[in-house]
Amino acid sequence: MRFSLDAMLARVAGGAVPVHDHSHHGGAMPPSPDKAAAAAATAPKGYDAYLSDMHVGMEKMMRDMHADPPSGDPDIDFLAMMVPHHWGAVEMARLILRDGRDPIVREIAEAILAGQQTEMQGMRGRLEALRRGGDDYPSLSGNRGP
Repeated sequence: MRFSLDAMLARVAGGAVPVHDHSHHGGAMPPSPDKAAAAAATAPKGYDAYLSDMHVGMEKMMRDMHADPPSGDPDIDFLAMMVPHHWGAVEMARLILRDGRDPIVREIAEAILAGQQTEMQGMRGRLEALRRGGDDYPSLSGNRGP
């Protein structure tokens, strides 16, 4: 049986999905040398390759998110940045499927792969329609709102 990502996370969290504070990430800064050394000392074999691939992927995602100059339209800029952001999530999920061991984390990665690819398809379609200036693309949810 396949679960939605939200349902899976709720199940793992005992029915409550906590909101995680990302403010301490400092723009995807690497960990301090002390923390990195401590983590490396206990890391499983092959972790260096995983970590290197993760950092390369995150750097690419950030470059791609900022590749297009601002358009002057918040909707276009949002979608233009969200597509590479979601692609970054797909790449991270693929790394987990390659290197991760926990079956629940792997299941979450599989759900991310399926969901993000579908969302990117909808975002790309809407982005193309907005860049054409038309309003001929249906909403992702099937209704156009108020």
